[in-house]
Amino acid sequence: MAFENPSREEIKRILEQVGNIAVVGLSDKTDRTSYMIAGAMQSKGYRIIPVNPAAAGKKILGETCYASLQDVPEPIDLVNVFRRSEYCADVARDAAAVNARTLWLQLGIVSEEAAAIASEHGMTVIMDRCIKVEEAITRPVRL
Repeated sequence: MAFENPSREEIKRILEQVGNIAVVGLSDKTDRTSYMIAGAMQSKGYRIIPVNPAAAGKKILGETCYASLQDVPEPIDLVNVFRRSEYCADVARDAAAVNARTLWLQLGIVSEEAAAIASEHGMTVIMDRCIKVEEAITRPVRL
């Protein structure tokens, strides 16, 4: 069976209910797509947790950056991934280890292996979609 992203209605529900969003591969460089998208989500009221071993311990978007998902000291609802496809299976395993509810691979990123791993662990999987675009389309109300 071919992978299919959740419906827009389901994506809207996910975005309305999400608490912490761990952004794997979030760059500390302001001109990078990951930084711009995470910043836009943060400005909409979402809690962003940077995850990038190269920037661990630094502040990105005012939040402490962690080397790995396992290092994050609080619950993670959604893992938003800005890594190449070949690294996504490992990210999915890490997301499962921290009991994330959703694995979201950004626009241009597809990994059937990561999707299978995440699905096996009960996560909702979204691939090849931009979280900022989906948030704008579904316009969930953030309180």
